[in-house]
Amino acid sequence: MAPSARDTSLTAVERRQLLAMRRWSPDERQVVVRGLLGRLAIAVEPAIIALLFGFFTLALWRKGMDGSAEHSGLALLAPIFGLGAAAFTIYAIYLMRAPVRALRETYEPIFIVDGFLRTRARDDLSERGCNGYVAVLLEDGRVACEWPTIGDGDLAAVQTPALLEFSEFGGIHRIDGAPTGVLPSVRNIGVGSNRPPR
Repeated sequence: MAPSARDTSLTAVERRQLLAMRRWSPDERQVVVRGLLGRLAIAVEPAIIALLFGFFTLALWRKGMDGSAEHSGLALLAPIFGLGAAAFTIYAIYLMRAPVRALRETYEPIFIVDGFLRTRARDDLSERGCNGYVAVLLEDGRVACEWPTIGDGDLAAVQTPALLEFSEFGGIHRIDGAPTGVLPSVRNIGVGSNRPPR
């Protein structure tokens, strides 16, 4: 029985030992920085609201605990604003999580493989919304890295020879020298929203 794709996948350590690598160029990193700044512009609003709600929480708590009878009910409102502050803080962090990780990943290598590009349909372990997988294969058939795809219809099982550049988090950057759009040339607030490989 032939081993499955999961059995023949390279680990992160093996990728660094076996594959040709290069650093991210300043232009490539700048695309990710622009994406991070675009997302930061969106995350500023919930962050400001979280600070405002935090201020209201402290102010209401202090007023409610000052011993004055007319302020006694204000301490009961403080937890409501505190929950709001916590919710908006979590939302702001959630908005920034993927682009910050994408920026951190630009300090990891871009791998270069003269091998094969493979697509395959989803399987029983695929997440909801996944329509298949795209992978970079070495000449001996081992999987250098594989990523889930999202779209309509199942991907066909296709394997073609190609010179590929990829990063673990971002996916395939170039196929035979042609950019794939992983790093768009326009400002993009969605940089870093790709799912990392398993």
